[in-house]
Amino acid sequence: MATQSGAPRTSYRHDGRARQLIEMTIDSLAEVGFSGTTLAEIAGRAGVSAGLVAHYFKDKNGLLEATFRALVFELSESVRMRLRSADGPRARVQAIIDANLSAKEMDPRTSTVWLALWGQALQIPALGRIQRVYQRRMISNLSHSLRELDTTQAATKLAPMIAAMIDGVWLRGALSRWQETDPESAREMLTVFVDDYLLHTPAKGQSATAPRTRIRPVNPATGERIADIPVTTPQQVDQMVARAAEGQKVWAAMSATERGRILRRTSDLLRERNDDLARIETRNTGKPIQETAAVDITSGADCLEYYGGVAATIAGQYLDLGPAAFGYTRREPLGVVAGLGAWNYPMQIACWKAAPALACGNAIIFKPAEQTPMTAIELAGIFTEAGLPDGVFQVAQGYGETGQALIGHPGIAKASLTGSVETGRLVMERAARGLKPVTLELGGKSPMIVFDDANLDNAVSGAMMGNFYSTGQICSNGTRVFVQRGVLKAFLEKLIARTKKLKIGDPFDPETHIGPLITQGQMEMVMGHIGRARREGVKLIHGGDRLTGGEYDRGFYVEPTIFQAEDDSAAIVRDEVFGPVMLVLPFDDEEEALTRANATEYGLAAGVFTNDLNRAHRVVDQLQAGSCWINDYNVTPIEIPFGGYKQSGIGRENGLAAIEHYTQIKSVYVARGDVDAPY
Repeated sequence: MATQSGAPRTSYRHDGRARQLIEMTIDSLAEVGFSGTTLAEIAGRAGVSAGLVAHYFKDKNGLLEATFRALVFELSESVRMRLRSADGPRARVQAIIDANLSAKEMDPRTSTVWLALWGQALQIPALGRIQRVYQRRMISNLSHSLRELDTTQAATKLAPMIAAMIDGVWLRGALSRWQETDPESAREMLTVFVDDYLLHTPAKGQSATAPRTRIRPVNPATGERIADIPVTTPQQVDQMVARAAEGQKVWAAMSATERGRILRRTSDLLRERNDDLARIETRNTGKPIQETAAVDITSGADCLEYYGGVAATIAGQYLDLGPAAFGYTRREPLGVVAGLGAWNYPMQIACWKAAPALACGNAIIFKPAEQTPMTAIELAGIFTEAGLPDGVFQVAQGYGETGQALIGHPGIAKASLTGSVETGRLVMERAARGLKPVTLELGGKSPMIVFDDANLDNAVSGAMMGNFYSTGQICSNGTRVFVQRGVLKAFLEKLIARTKKLKIGDPFDPETHIGPLITQGQMEMVMGHIGRARREGVKLIHGGDRLTGGEYDRGFYVEPTIFQAEDDSAAIVRDEVFGPVMLVLPFDDEEEALTRANATEYGLAAGVFTNDLNRAHRVVDQLQAGSCWINDYNVTPIEIPFGGYKQSGIGRENGLAAIEHYTQIKSVYVARGDVDAPY
């Protein structure tokens, strides 16, 4: 059966030649637009005759129809995949939002093509029918899930509203070339809207419907659910803050020596249970056991041990003001603080936030990322076992709305976040309403500079540690590896040879170097970055594919990927990927390397490899980054402050600098004589 345009309704997914022609059409629409996309143009791009294109699609309208169907099919498959793993009606609604506003759909190339086809949907009947069918399917999927959450009448209203907002946010973003929004903030906007609507709309037999009541994390290696955890409600947040306030009074009244003793005892317990905790972390994050057993738990223990020693040294100053007076300052705790963790280092981040806060006499309520809630629960139990008073360390579970409730609570004095730039802005905005201080450790696009006199084996080791460790999911990663041109060939040869030896697979295998990415969504985002880089002509020199077959089909695996670019024009040079993707960039001299290294909105970290220490220090002096390494990378001793410049954050974690962020200074003036009053 044929459409009005004459294009058969046959699926081209399994026809290699037809699929190639469709891909060429997508490229053409993205680059030269609707008018420039002709059968001859597509034939030229594909290196075939125009007659062959006509054989498959008859005419331009048939080609456009097939292309539109292919795009809709891919989006529909993404929706179906997410719906299959969604548990419950609210999760299914979220799956539809996340699929339609994914990084892939918001990619400038893809969105340009969608816009071109949407623009012709009113003139070409076949395109209009495809668009209407997809819209009806979206509303139907939304309505089906919403009816389980809400009244039928309200669901009927809400489904078209969500669909309209998806299209509107997407359209505005596409027309602004994604300068006005991004996938994460767009999804956050829709999520907040849906949750607020459901919260304030009468539901079946209820006065209100609570949004997203359960957290169900999965094992990234298998896709299997590993827990079912209730979300902390706003009422429970109130109770936790009240309990924390009472506990904080007890904790602050203890001697600093005793507080330090309890922190060190907690550190000892973590070390004793390292193996068990590492297995929990691996199961929850997908990180190889060789990493979690060696670093993730022990680094948290190191932090607790360090601040256990620091606690008794936290003090103010004595100020000599002459014979008539003296002054002194006191460092006092803030009270109850909130810590919001990221999913890449759950235990480490929980300790990085809790240890300095507790050493200063505060209580802390910690919200782990919803993807990785497991080890924070274990840490709470260990704190109690070590002697921490009731309520002083608590765990709130939930999504963004739980974090917002914590930050906005009048009983919370400060918020500390490890997360994305977009989330950092939301946290800062929420905290600003209460004039609360924040510490923000955010994203990065860090440079690593390899000069021609560097030890190349060490430089390659640094590049691999700074790109492939933790499957590339580290904010400080040196993903822009600048290599001086004279050693570029030798560097690449060593790099590729060693990358090929990496073992990818079961994270519980002690030999595994690379595990899965944290979620399907993260995998799709990383593959979207890779796909865009390839379309923009960036040279792929290793990897670039999702791993499939056997055990890989159950998990979210992407092979270690290396690109090489001659300049910094491609999006992958600017955008944080957060996956095992390295970009190698040749340079000629020191001035060029510095200029390009600093040409980013981020400023979290940087590395320099050279045997000329004068040059090393000279370059570091000029790098716009909060953490720098010379002849090493991603080493973060707890004694050294960690944090970023520019969009990479505010404040510092670790070291004595963290004490500044968890105390407030009280100044005291003491007179030694009578008041000198002119009255």
